[in-house]
Amino acid sequence: MQLKQVYIRGFRNFKEATINFEDHTLIIGANDVGKTNLIYALRILLDKGFSEYDFELVESDFYAFEETSKITIKAYFTNIIEECVTARLAGKISDEGNMVIQYNAEIIDGKVNYQFFCGKSDKDGDLKEIDSPYYRKYLNLKYISSRREFWSFINKTKKQMLVQAKSDRTEEVISSDDVLYAEIEQKLKEVDDKIPNLSYVRSATDELNKDLNNLSIHSQEQTIVFDTASTDVDRVISNVNITSKHGDKKMLIGGEGRINQIYLSLWMSQNRHTATSNEVSLICIEEPEAYLHPHQQRELASYLGKSLNGQIITTSHSPFIVSEYSPNSIIRLYKSEQEQTLAASDGCSKIIEGSFEDFGYRMSVIPAEAFFSDCAILVEGPSELIFYKTLAKQIDVDLDRLNVSILDVLGVQFEPYIKILNALKIKWILRTDNDIFKIPQKNEYRYAGIIKCISFLYITYNVSDKEREIIYSGLKLIGSFPDKDNIPEQTIAASNDIKEILKSYDILIAKKGLEEDMFHSAIKEELRNYYKDKSDDEIISKMKGKKAIGLYKFIKKNKTCLSKLAKDDISLPITLAKQYIEETYGTY
Repeated sequence: MQLKQVYIRGFRNFKEATINFEDHTLIIGANDVGKTNLIYALRILLDKGFSEYDFELVESDFYAFEETSKITIKAYFTNIIEECVTARLAGKISDEGNMVIQYNAEIIDGKVNYQFFCGKSDKDGDLKEIDSPYYRKYLNLKYISSRREFWSFINKTKKQMLVQAKSDRTEEVISSDDVLYAEIEQKLKEVDDKIPNLSYVRSATDELNKDLNNLSIHSQEQTIVFDTASTDVDRVISNVNITSKHGDKKMLIGGEGRINQIYLSLWMSQNRHTATSNEVSLICIEEPEAYLHPHQQRELASYLGKSLNGQIITTSHSPFIVSEYSPNSIIRLYKSEQEQTLAASDGCSKIIEGSFEDFGYRMSVIPAEAFFSDCAILVEGPSELIFYKTLAKQIDVDLDRLNVSILDVLGVQFEPYIKILNALKIKWILRTDNDIFKIPQKNEYRYAGIIKCISFLYITYNVSDKEREIIYSGLKLIGSFPDKDNIPEQTIAASNDIKEILKSYDILIAKKGLEEDMFHSAIKEELRNYYKDKSDDEIISKMKGKKAIGLYKFIKKNKTCLSKLAKDDISLPITLAKQYIEETYGTY
């Protein structure tokens, strides 16, 4: 069985969204975008722990950014073949193994009324109202909150764990245990007999009995002793605590990360399903990575999938966990300009997977932080990455606060990055060199940088007819000319017209290249002073020759001078990213 799709309308920050799921699904997104709200919508439908009180939503649960009085939450299931579900929900499941469950809530005269529905499909004739979500006995969701109460969970579940393990023993094991049980019982009796003979224990009991004797003559009939009561073996076993050992030495359990691992291991041991289980459960875990270092985060993502049967839904803020998931198993939630939460590409999608296939590398090659950003600045290489990260700080733009990432696309890999960001609905801004290359086997040249950017424009945006006409006519001129050092004015004009169109879509082309643009800017004197006794051409050649290393050394000594570039075109990627974020999400 699989939860294939969820439809939400009017609930919290979801105005209307359709979200697709896979067997192992990861939900990502910025803080407060609605990850927990999506899970809560599922819990309304499926969590056995929810009561009628939980179903009676309050006014703040209704979509906040427009007037609405109705909520709809629908879950679409496919491939339902488990007998524990099909036998008990006969008539509710189609011949193909499909089923829909639905929750409706509506505010009427200030009161919230709710209904549950279940049926073979969401068509009127198939979807029928039911008195209560009784199906949760056989089809449900088990949930681990991001706020985990470790010790209370241990105290609640350890007895159940021991009882279950005890009942699973074979006859041979029971016989062996009985021998050991008798041995433990005898040793505990010896302990009970010896403890009262400790001098300070005996002295304390003598003093207590003397005082009791003085209070009442009847106290002589009984003698009070300190007793461990350890001869009750079952009581001792039921009071076992979890501790940690190093060799033969007991230790306190380690830090929060270790405790989190123990919690999840215990939870999984209690929630594994066998072929004979009388229920089917979706497993939902919020932020399993809490307190764990990167290697353990990656291992945990893999372990969860291997250890738990059935469908698993995870939320995370960890780029290390993201890198372990198949691209088409990721749901990225984002906020639209109207403040509603949507799922990029409608959730788990072949669109996302196809974008990664074009990339040709593992997903972890892309800095996974980009998946959590609201805007990505794409630059050509490590020099640009160093420059723009430093420049942002010097012109007082806090990229982390704005949730903006700068990505180095390794020279020529713009298009795969763009396809991925498009599929995930992440805004991108691009800056590349104004390259002019020789056409192979011809004595002609072309504006290669502009031409490649036109392709980026077409795979992302719907260009107007007028813009398309300017680009088309200009391509004839910029695609072939005889001398790169003596470019016809008509060709230069065509290139500038196309660059302006590209700029309007946040595709930025350097005047020439990063090093040339830096040198011909307000920091020219700083560069001359740093490189000393070199001609202008030699300085630019030196900057290009050492690339990232040379630029790093210059910036390390002269980073404060970059503040002079705040109004320069070279800063546009950063200022446009800031402008986009503030226009979309507001300023604070």
